[in-house]
Amino acid sequence: MKRCMWASEEPNITYHDKEWGRPQHNDQKLFEFLVLEGAQAGLSWVTILKRREGYKKAFSNFDASKVSKYSPKHVSKLLQDESIIRNKLKINSAINNAKQFLKVQEEFGSFDKYLWSFVNGKPLKNKFKKYSDLPASSKISEKLSKDLKKRGFTFVGPTICYALMQAIGMVNDHTSECFLHGK
Repeated sequence: MKRCMWASEEPNITYHDKEWGRPQHNDQKLFEFLVLEGAQAGLSWVTILKRREGYKKAFSNFDASKVSKYSPKHVSKLLQDESIIRNKLKINSAINNAKQFLKVQEEFGSFDKYLWSFVNGKPLKNKFKKYSDLPASSKISEKLSKDLKKRGFTFVGPTICYALMQAIGMVNDHTSECFLHGK
């Protein structure tokens, strides 16, 4: 069974086979990916996947309403938590983004409706043959990034937004040789 090249070892294999590129519409899961993609900036995705359970515990099971209320005392505690990336900017970004996430939910009814509006509610299906053909960003991820930043989100550059779009299935970037490409 052929997979996308990056899914050659665990935990990437399981993540690739069960989650990556599958349309996700649950707001709590969307917030999870927003936090994880922001945490991944400058690091490998496998580094974040190995800490995913730590993030789940540290960030109240990705409950944006709880995370939005984290205090400076909570930030200090998170900076000591070895189960996550202990970067103050990324931790503060997750808290800030939780606040902005709630505002978007209030305005649009759900974060899902907001996010998926950038692709008219349907996944974009690319036909890249090789992993090296995949772009780091796209016109849509640039537009999404600009809008998120305008709304006060942080750690949401075009590359992070494109990775988010791939993760939650807004764009299907399984290479044409991958067994999941046509699904």
